[in-house]
Amino acid sequence: MNISIFGLGYVGCVGAACCARLGHYVIGVDVAVAKVAQINAGKPTIIEAQIGELVQEAYEQNRLEATTDVGDAVCRSEISLICVGTPSSKEGHLNLDYIFAVAKEIGEALRSKESFHIIAIRSTVLPGTNKRVGDLVAKESDKEEGKDFAVVSNPEFMREGTAVNDYLNPPFTLIGTDNTYAEAKMRELYTDIPGEFIVSDIATAEIIKYVNNTFHALKVTFANEIGSICKALAIDSHKVMDIFCKDTQLNLSPYYLRPGFAYGGSCLPKDTKALRTLAHDHYLNLPVINAIEASNEGQKRRVLEIIEAKGKRKIAILGLSFKPGTDDLRSSPSVDLAENLLGKGYLLRIFDRNVRLSQLTGTNADFINEALPHLNEIISDDLDTVLDDSEIIVIANKEKEFATLKERYPKRIIIDLVRQFDEVDYDGEYEGIAW
Repeated sequence: MNISIFGLGYVGCVGAACCARLGHYVIGVDVAVAKVAQINAGKPTIIEAQIGELVQEAYEQNRLEATTDVGDAVCRSEISLICVGTPSSKEGHLNLDYIFAVAKEIGEALRSKESFHIIAIRSTVLPGTNKRVGDLVAKESDKEEGKDFAVVSNPEFMREGTAVNDYLNPPFTLIGTDNTYAEAKMRELYTDIPGEFIVSDIATAEIIKYVNNTFHALKVTFANEIGSICKALAIDSHKVMDIFCKDTQLNLSPYYLRPGFAYGGSCLPKDTKALRTLAHDHYLNLPVINAIEASNEGQKRRVLEIIEAKGKRKIAILGLSFKPGTDDLRSSPSVDLAENLLGKGYLLRIFDRNVRLSQLTGTNADFINEALPHLNEIISDDLDTVLDDSEIIVIANKEKEFATLKERYPKRIIIDLVRQFDEVDYDGEYEGIAW
């Protein structure tokens, strides 16, 4: 395939060299004459492992050239990859001037091109940028998006120092598009790249890089805060984290990384509090660890605010224990929610087959007797009894018997805290806590 790459900086230079290695013909485009001259001399524009060899190889095989002529590059390519910088302001806003300048130039170039053209945004941009680029290209080209061209989102996942290997061996390749032809051509572009090829909606593809990098930053900060605690206790933090990372079932895994209701139970609240207290006793300021409980409480408040905004008084909570398949009510966020609703005068009913008040013992019984002393009057193991007179159904635990709620109880308000339904077609009102 013939590819044009706009921006010959870090992302663009690596992309140009790697696309050429994959057998494509690449035309690099940049406003900097010096960068264009370097590529045309078989030299990279950046310092990066393996990049010199790849650029030299592409140059010698006549698979790579560079130009400042946008029109020529667009007319001689099927796909244009936008790889220009998106620097941030002091306030954190992105400067998208380079993105829109390139979009304008590509649009102008498309005026004289008859064949379909694909524009892939590789630069890291916020959701909504793809649409703005599409509108600008349509305006400048006087052509129709979807008919004459398509704009797809194709974020890169490269690390400096290992960029070439990351490009050629990614964990997955992500394309955000609703255009089947563009999807097929992007599959062809990456046909020799290993890993899963994922197609998503455009907004998902646009936000994923920010989610990735923020999580990476969180991991670095978390590890550093653990290191501060370990140093204060004369413990080798690297040994601790080496063991921590060996758990790929919970610690380094998709588990717990599902947006939903707050955490609860006997372990997470107690142990995070103990670690915070330990750090405080050693005069350590650990902002990330200290913020965990506050963020969890904020998630509980969000649910209460969603319910209050509906303007209804009859509430049914499905699931009282802190997670399905247990009768453990200690620090359950559902108990906190029920306590708050009762305190505000709502008419509340609760369903949970796992919670049998007569069988609760020890701290579990003490906790619920203090939080909800009249629980026996509002809880039932009969789902129909709980739901018959309800106006709002709050699904707090995911259970198989809740799968048919939409059909059995139409024209209600369902507030889903656990993603009970992946797809929702409901004769009523449905809202998820984080979707």
